[in-house]
Amino acid sequence: MATQHTYRVIVRGRWDGLTDGARAKLLAEADQHGLAQHRFTPEGSLVYDATLRSFTYRYVIVSDAADGEELAAALAEEKAEAALTAAGYGYRDLRSSATDMDTMKINRKGR
Repeated sequence: MATQHTYRVIVRGRWDGLTDGARAKLLAEADQHGLAQHRFTPEGSLVYDATLRSFTYRYVIVSDAADGEELAAALAEEKAEAALTAAGYGYRDLRSSATDMDTMKINRKGR
């Protein structure tokens, strides 16, 4: 059995071609998608502001360590694409970065 690692993935993108209805819905819910609500979750946490220029999703992806950060990033992008498409939101320029939480070194300050 392969070792499982936990990855934190940030997917960034830009809004594109939003319909009037989609724009109205995003603006009505903007206060629910601010930085204070931004968490890494398996289902993804969407953050944007009222300018509706760009957005960020944060995901927790658990996958085989041998597959690495690249696969975790690709899986998160697929999840973001599916969520955005299901909601009817236009987007472009998705890019992501992943961090393997199981290999991340934590520097602790001395007392």
